[in-house]
Amino acid sequence: MKRLKITNDHGWTPRTLRKQERKIKDASLRIRVTAVRLVMEGFLGKDVAKMVNLCRQSVSFYVERFNEGGLDHLLDRRLPPGRLPFLTEEQQQEIRQLILTTTPVDVGWGISSSWNTRILQSYIQQTYGVSMSREGIRKLLHRLRLSWTRPTYKLVKGDPVLQAAFEKELEFIKKTNHGRNRSSSCG
Repeated sequence: MKRLKITNDHGWTPRTLRKQERKIKDASLRIRVTAVRLVMEGFLGKDVAKMVNLCRQSVSFYVERFNEGGLDHLLDRRLPPGRLPFLTEEQQQEIRQLILTTTPVDVGWGISSSWNTRILQSYIQQTYGVSMSREGIRKLLHRLRLSWTRPTYKLVKGDPVLQAAFEKELEFIKKTNHGRNRSSSCG
């Protein structure tokens, strides 16, 4: 195995790196600096790995990063962009507006009065030609800050006069039954 070396110290010394370690709050970043400092002090890569509880490859990677660009490059944690979304940003906003302003019945999509992942799955497949899992759609809705709520129904044909009369009668029945139950239990 080839011995790890600091080929370009970028003006850092073991002493200045130790001071920098104390300033870093993130433990994983602090370990990176510690590993580089220990290699700079002359320790073997495998020994450094044991001291900071890493694998030797990680120590080698950190030394390589430090040699390339100094401390800034070592501490840079930009992650790869990740997987591309199934739907474009524009399509996602169209879905959001669709859910907020219409029901499936309004757009001729079944007889349901509210959107769900099963209906959206079919709609997305038919409209955009994209096949998404229901769990993927649920996560999409979460990212769009939409949450599922149970639909409430309003009885439009209810007669307010009859409803008020019923409520009065119900209150009267409650009072009379409640009074009867008390007198019979005290007897």
